[in-house]
Amino acid sequence: MSDAIQIAHNTLLAPASLSDSDLDRVMDQLLTSQIDAADIYFQASRLESWVLEDGIIRDGNYNIEQGVGVRAISGEKTGFAYTDEIALPSLMEAGRTARAIARAGSQGQTRLSRTTPQRQLYAPLNPLETMTEDEKIGLLRKLDAEARRQDPRVQQVIASLVAAHDVVMVAASDGTLCG
Repeated sequence: MSDAIQIAHNTLLAPASLSDSDLDRVMDQLLTSQIDAADIYFQASRLESWVLEDGIIRDGNYNIEQGVGVRAISGEKTGFAYTDEIALPSLMEAGRTARAIARAGSQGQTRLSRTTPQRQLYAPLNPLETMTEDEKIGLLRKLDAEARRQDPRVQQVIASLVAAHDVVMVAASDGTLCG
């Protein structure tokens, strides 16, 4: 299992006690004789921001969003469903909703066994965890001091630091799994 898929699995599936066989169950439910293709798209996003104004932290925010999108394709029709809750019952419900474009038919099956080869463009680091809160505030204060040092006419300094981290995993009906 590649590092990216392992990180995605640990971030998205493990906290919900979901296994590859659970993904297979959702995919099996999606695939009927009238469904040509399907995929399950997991995403967790973390965003952190800090704003320093004239040496004082004026704002700090931390936002977490996560969810699962399910898509079923039948000819030219596409069914979508989404849930904020990464849990098997919610996934099954989203699968039923997306599959509703196909009213009848027998179940198709796939096993998520192939991983898509990926060229790693960036190290799989979470930028939110590379510095402590004190280090982030210290960096903003250094920026404030440097701006004032560069030109004594500087009267106001506003500096901000923003970090975002997204983890994505896609399971497709052709058996591929990528993160």
